[in-house]
Amino acid sequence: MGSPSQAAVHLLISGRVQGVGFRFYAQDVAEELGLGGWVRNRPDGSVEAYAEGPRQDVEAWIAKLRQGPPLSRVESLQPQWQQPEGSTGTFTVR
Repeated sequence: MGSPSQAAVHLLISGRVQGVGFRFYAQDVAEELGLGGWVRNRPDGSVEAYAEGPRQDVEAWIAKLRQGPPLSRVESLQPQWQQPEGSTGTFTVR
């Protein structure tokens, strides 16, 4: 059996996603799944994130982000699938 296919996704997440621990939630979930990437706040109040790793783990990360941490409210989550860049292992909050 071959290794799981690698995937990468860039996300724009809007709603109540700043000031509610969303970036650290995204980081915690990514680290639990072993994904590489980053997350940051945007000036317009949205959050931008990028992750890569095995496709099933990236999809699990997206599903968790759709729920968000307790005080958040995700109104829109737009995934853009990309070619992996090879930044696996570390996930940073920018």
